[in-house]
Amino acid sequence: MKKNILFTLFAIFLLGSCSNDPEKEPIIPELTDEVLIYEPEKISDNLVLVNDAGNAEVYLLKKDGQKYHEWQLTNRLGNDVVLEENGKLLALLKTDDDKITFGGNGGQIQVINPDNSIDWKFVYSTEEYNLHHDIERLPNGNIIALVWEKKTATEAQERGYQLDKDIYIESVIEINPSTNQIVWKWSSWNHLIQDKDDTKMNHGSVSNNPQLIDINFNNLDNGDIMHANAIEYDEKNDLIYISVNFYHEVWVIDHSTSTEEAKTNLGGNYNKGGNLLYRFGNPSAFKNPGNQLFSNNHNCNIIDNNLPGAGNMLIYNNGSNNMQSIVYELQIPTIFDFNNQPNIVWSFTDSNLFSAKVSGAYRIENGNTLITEGDFGYWEVTQNKELVWQYNGSGFFWRGYPYKKDGEAIKNLKQ
Repeated sequence: MKKNILFTLFAIFLLGSCSNDPEKEPIIPELTDEVLIYEPEKISDNLVLVNDAGNAEVYLLKKDGQKYHEWQLTNRLGNDVVLEENGKLLALLKTDDDKITFGGNGGQIQVINPDNSIDWKFVYSTEEYNLHHDIERLPNGNIIALVWEKKTATEAQERGYQLDKDIYIESVIEINPSTNQIVWKWSSWNHLIQDKDDTKMNHGSVSNNPQLIDINFNNLDNGDIMHANAIEYDEKNDLIYISVNFYHEVWVIDHSTSTEEAKTNLGGNYNKGGNLLYRFGNPSAFKNPGNQLFSNNHNCNIIDNNLPGAGNMLIYNNGSNNMQSIVYELQIPTIFDFNNQPNIVWSFTDSNLFSAKVSGAYRIENGNTLITEGDFGYWEVTQNKELVWQYNGSGFFWRGYPYKKDGEAIKNLKQ
């Protein structure tokens, strides 16, 4: 239980409660002990898809704390699981033999039917590469996924890396589920820079090349030097946003390139190839003097068009530097300039809000924001920053996705 949490239960206003007609008396839900705050007139009456990596569970949670539906999984979570409109789960799971096992590894993607049978499976897990953290369905039906790629110490040092050890760099692949083929790929390996050794590849000025990634920004002992944890697809502009936890920033790349163009600095709608089009959250990652906004970050997601704040981005700043997490709503510039950071249009924090890992936030139809605090549970807050629902579970929560009870996903789940 978090410190200084006041157990608060707001009674439903009983309109006409003195009536002798039992049909007119409202039903007060029986709340479980995990529900700490419940304001029925201000919360959204939707369901939360819970990704509980701690207990290897995925279930739909009602606001009274009861489970609405749960699934049986073949493997532990590789973190991300979403319920699609057809009522099926799109799930990133571990395999029985993943070789790259940093936090968030998940070597297979499954589509799981409502009866728990597996509709489709794609395994991408070897000693050289492994899926991890996040996946997303594209409008064309394909799936994009984060991948760790292993590079030997020799390969890394040839590109100016300063330590004598293997490293694991970030890539994004696009899979066609109809053919199980990888139809597009972007790799950070092709867009590196270093200013330590002019006898090695990629030597140059880091500050003068913000479109490139400083391979020496982190020198972590385990070789997981970047640790991306989220991808978000911008359909309107055909862009991919990547939350990069150990760089404390978000990278933006052009998805309109071909795989070959993505290896270069030419091609695509922006004619920048696979170079970073924009990055924000930590100017020090490219030796810019601007202010750092993030101290570790998770779950960059663009607010849907039909929701308040449409087009803005929500992101969870873990706040490891001061043990204080903050949810930001950011207005992303329409013209990318590495010297300009996004505008903060809304934010939420609380003295009790802190998780050093995982976590995230999503906008809900009524304008509220559903926040996942990884090692605690869920918060729902209004635009006025009023806490109206709080759930303290016993797991380790990757994310919580809100679903309307009368939405297509729930209807198809129950068919």
